[in-house]
Amino acid sequence: MKIEQIYTGCLAQGAYYVESENEVAIIDPLRETAPYMKKAQAAGATIKYIFETHFHADFVSGHVDLAQKTGATIVFGPNASTDYPAHFAVDGEVFKMGKISIIVLHTPGHTLESTTYLLRDESGKDYCIFTGDTLFIGDVGRPDLAIKSDLTTQILAGMLFDSLKSKIEPLADDVIVYPAHGAGSACGKNMSKETWDTLGHQKEVNYALNKNLTRDKFIEELTTGILPPPQYFAKNAMINKKGYDNLDLIMERGSRALGAQEFEDVVNATHALVLDTRTPDEFAASHIPNSIFIGIDGTFAPWVGALIVDLHQPIVFIASEGREEEVITRLSRVGYDHTIGYLKGGMEAWKAAGKEIETVSSIPAADFADRYREQPLNILDVRKPGEFEAGHLEPAENTPLDYVNEGAFIPEPEKEYYVHCAGGFRSMIFISIMQSRGLSKLVNVEGGFGAISKLGVDVVVGA
Repeated sequence: MKIEQIYTGCLAQGAYYVESENEVAIIDPLRETAPYMKKAQAAGATIKYIFETHFHADFVSGHVDLAQKTGATIVFGPNASTDYPAHFAVDGEVFKMGKISIIVLHTPGHTLESTTYLLRDESGKDYCIFTGDTLFIGDVGRPDLAIKSDLTTQILAGMLFDSLKSKIEPLADDVIVYPAHGAGSACGKNMSKETWDTLGHQKEVNYALNKNLTRDKFIEELTTGILPPPQYFAKNAMINKKGYDNLDLIMERGSRALGAQEFEDVVNATHALVLDTRTPDEFAASHIPNSIFIGIDGTFAPWVGALIVDLHQPIVFIASEGREEEVITRLSRVGYDHTIGYLKGGMEAWKAAGKEIETVSSIPAADFADRYREQPLNILDVRKPGEFEAGHLEPAENTPLDYVNEGAFIPEPEKEYYVHCAGGFRSMIFISIMQSRGLSKLVNVEGGFGAISKLGVDVVVGA
């Protein structure tokens, strides 16, 4: 028996490769199928099942493409329905694979179809559970992401409590917990940085498995302080339910290399969004007017999903040389399948063609601190509300990047604003969006609050 966790950091997502006697199951696969197929081929094994713990909201799963390419059966738990062929298991159903068994434990609460898969090893012993978003390390899944559910968040939270008590907690302490996500995912509130653990240890440290926790207290704890889900979550869940275009075709369409003039012509003809995926410093030094910065080296896909509202928006992009395929792949992971090309030769080619460029004013944190002490400044802090409350500058206004499209704050064009986040990534995204809307008096503070707070500047704690 072989179990391998395939963890993707930018999505904080864990997929699983399970093999026994040359038969393979893939659990919660990402959009690209090649990694799973290569592992199976190298082992001389056949992918027999693709188990989905639920309709994922934060990424587009690779189950449809993988089934088409391998002939494997897609398995969902009870209450699921799809627009493509799949097997809808019943609670307690057993799937044989080589010398092991995988048992369906229906664990609704995160969503109605949420299912945990219990693996029994060659000796028939309960070995591990693949919990999806039912149970994380240190947390449980949020109960507000069900597709078209008439049930309230509180009712779903109560269902999750019942699922944990009846299906998860009775299992032995040495059973290993393999969740679908870790710290950084928006599918829970306080996930651990660890990506697996024993169930026994989770019973000791995870509030949701505290034996003294009442149902009402669990519901209160789980439903308090949940931030609104990113706008793309419901859209991705529906894609996972209905199906999607073949990834190979999406990659081919997006891999079109465009010269500077052709790039400009395509933008004008299609009204494509120009996405700059380089580093914040490179974007600040020179970028195409009206382009939006979201750097590939940050939490790229979640920010794309949070900020680009239309999944059908045509996208052209600028990338560091050799990373074009990576950009298209990571866009497709969150359902942005309409990439139609990239700038061949990058910004050097754009400048060589004599095309217009824009820049972003940036200032080192030390210089900002000096100005801050000398005179009143208009400061925009684009971190999350919780980060702001934990410590911020006295005159700063909290304008979280997460809500930039909701119009909660509109800068005054005649004022100069100093913009910072925690380290400089989110502030550059914010500035790029504001620049595209015609605002030019925005200064990025390099290093963000992390650098500022080390310079002896007074910090206020609390809202």
